Amino acid sequence: MRVEESECHLKVILLSGFTVSEFRDFRGFKSNIATMGRKFWVGGNWKMNGDKKSIDDIIAFLKKGPLDPNVDVIVGVPALYLEYASKNLPSNVAAAAQNSYKVPKGAFTGEISPAMIKDIGVKWVIIGHSERRNIFGESDELVAEKVAHALDEGLSVIACIGEKLEEREAGKTEAVVFRQTQAIADKIKDWSKVVVAYEPVWAIGTGKTATPQQAQEVHEKLRKYLKEKVSEKVSNETRIVYGGSVTAGNCKELGKEADIDGFLVGGASLKPEFVDIVNAKQ
Repeated sequence: MRVEESECHLKVILLSGFTVSEFRDFRGFKSNIATMGRKFWVGGNWKMNGDKKSIDDIIAFLKKGPLDPNVDVIVGVPALYLEYASKNLPSNVAAAAQNSYKVPKGAFTGEISPAMIKDIGVKWVIIGHSERRNIFGESDELVAEKVAHALDEGLSVIACIGEKLEEREAGKTEAVVFRQTQAIADKIKDWSKVVVAYEPVWAIGTGKTATPQQAQEVHEKLRKYLKEKVSEKVSNETRIVYGGSVTAGNCKELGKEADIDGFLVGGASLKPEFVDIVNAKQ
């Protein structure tokens, strides 16, 4: 703690009549209140999977549920099926696009814009997923520009960050996720419609898994980074969700961690076990 912070806290203690112990308890209470304000969030990313029949099957088990009413539930749908899914999903599940470009329109073959996504009634978009970054070569700068434009157009954004296996093994986790986060922070001012999804690429399809403690460690550091580089309000209110091979088998333990505000789920979101993941906090 810096000297000026210590002096400020001492003045508050003296003026309020708190003992040092009582003041610490009060600060902890304030922190807990901030955490309580972050509604649990679970997203399913269908990736390049599905047809109308399989989407109908997914919709059926989502309707059957029951889904925890205290959880925001979103599913990332392939672009061709976005409108179909959004019209048929139960009212407590929202559709999201899996990508959007950084401008409203133009000569960008194969891309879709936030304006197009909004036009069919969809309100969410996933941007910067590790597959977009690592397979399609999207840079931190491009991801940040896409996030900023989607927000400007009124969409809510799932902004993905995360390190690769070689970066993890080289001890570069913090450097990578902080760099990716800062690129976004440099482009946006309002974080109220942003969900940050931390997806450790090294824990996806590699046979390696992140423990709840490993996931919590990164989430906690990300929250501290947001506090230091953006604001305490953004740090307290922004949901940071985990996206490293989440299943019905590990979701409850992950969900117990203080700074894990939900999940971005891959393959398991195509199966009935997704309902169990949505209900991880029950």
